[in-house]
Amino acid sequence: MASPAQMSEADQIKTFKDFLVQYNKLSELCFNDCIHDFTSRNLRPSEDKCTVNCMEKYLRTNQRVSQRFHEFQMIANENMLALAQKSGNPS
Repeated sequence: MASPAQMSEADQIKTFKDFLVQYNKLSELCFNDCIHDFTSRNLRPSEDKCTVNCMEKYLRTNQRVSQRFHEFQMIANENMLALAQKSGNPS
């Protein structure tokens, strides 16, 4: 991945927007699953634990999906290269 200095301003804005979408999705998901008591401004210990577990599970799952996508992408690229070499059309 390119460093922020190498990214165009438009790419940096898109990356930040993508981050915000993911952050908001995670916040809404965990809030809806874990927060049920609106009688206090403070989180109950069970709500706090639930939100932490929710966040960690979401992030681990997201990381695993990204890792698997990367693995499949590498296999697809290797297959395309092998096919191109087999047909005599180097890329």
